[in-house]
Amino acid sequence: MMKLKWESISNLQQNTFLIKLVAATLITCLAFRFFVLRFGQFSPVQVSVNGNSNSQISPSSVILSDNEDQIPVDIEVEKCDLFTGKWIKDPLGPIYTNESCGIVVDGHQNCITNGRPDSGFLYWKWKPNDCSLPRFDPMRFLQLMRNKSWAIIGDSIARNHVESLLCMLSIVEKPVEVYHDENYRSKRWHFPLYNFTISNIWSPFLVQAAIFEDSNGVSSAAVQLHLDKLDNNWTDLFPSLDYAIISSGEWFLKTAVYHENANPVGCHGCPESSNMTDLGFDYAYNTSLRHVMDFIAKSKTKGMIFFRTSIPDHFEDGEWHNGGTCKKTEPVSEEEVEMKVLNKILRDVEIVQFERVVTETGNLKLLDFAGMLLTRPDGHPGPYREFRPFDKDKNATVQNDCLHWCLPGPIDHLNDVILEIIVNGRTGK
Repeated sequence: MMKLKWESISNLQQNTFLIKLVAATLITCLAFRFFVLRFGQFSPVQVSVNGNSNSQISPSSVILSDNEDQIPVDIEVEKCDLFTGKWIKDPLGPIYTNESCGIVVDGHQNCITNGRPDSGFLYWKWKPNDCSLPRFDPMRFLQLMRNKSWAIIGDSIARNHVESLLCMLSIVEKPVEVYHDENYRSKRWHFPLYNFTISNIWSPFLVQAAIFEDSNGVSSAAVQLHLDKLDNNWTDLFPSLDYAIISSGEWFLKTAVYHENANPVGCHGCPESSNMTDLGFDYAYNTSLRHVMDFIAKSKTKGMIFFRTSIPDHFEDGEWHNGGTCKKTEPVSEEEVEMKVLNKILRDVEIVQFERVVTETGNLKLLDFAGMLLTRPDGHPGPYREFRPFDKDKNATVQNDCLHWCLPGPIDHLNDVILEIIVNGRTGK
């Protein structure tokens, strides 16, 4: 009897030991996996505006993901209008600097390097009214986009946006430019560690256009615009994309001759001697967007397609070519600013055309950033689109840019919203 009892005790001790050994092994494996996921793919980028290695972004300034690289599909998320909210103070500021992202930033948007004296405009973030909005997490974005392709399609604001996104991602991995067209307007970048590509497709009208203007936007002749023929610079690439952001708008305000069925049908800003009917830019924009939206609806693409509304400018006391300026240094409230009539017309056309087809395409989503950026007149280069414009003469008359956005700057927060939509499926109202 004693012998049987002793053997039972001995077996119990052995089983307890084995259980402890298995538990310890599992804990060790989990800890090792956590360490690898958190730190294994990160290496700080060290670049400057001239490409030299003299400025480093600390890993502590970046939010690093340590969990899955799959998009959750079965999590219930509270509804929230991400596009209605306000700008609040953000002591952390941007996750990259003007020096760390000189590799891709257009010189006209590198405001701090160009001598802009104030930096308060960098320390604000977008806060939706009904929910929290996480800061953009570049590592999580790249993990989600492994083996995928993006394109941001449109005009110079689209280029401004793609540069913002590249700057935010470059603190995890430096992108490699793998393509550019003859005029360096359309480009493509690759992130080798993630096999992820981002294309910026220059197509300011989204339809075929003959444009006659220099690099400063000065036209020598009216644009010849074919309203019913889409620009194949983007349509050829479209079927292969996993994600696309499509936008247009401001360019339709230019003087143009309109063609349909290969025949001139009217114009905008027609000279009196033209003998053509001035149909107005809204006619052209509505017709062109109708063809764009029909193409998207019929494409049967499996990718996620975003249509971004046009973004208002903040010129005061003039416009681009007649002395307009933007001197504000912090955000304004909705009560302090009103969208210009022309911007309202563009946005109305966009909303009508989007809503006409959205029920036919479950993967088409609206990015309505017009109101969000309307209250950020402080975020533009202003006179600092050129390098140190007042060094020789503090009273010099210089070209102001109150349309594009400083980098870093408010346009970076578009990426906060976009990542939240991708991860949690939140949209607008």
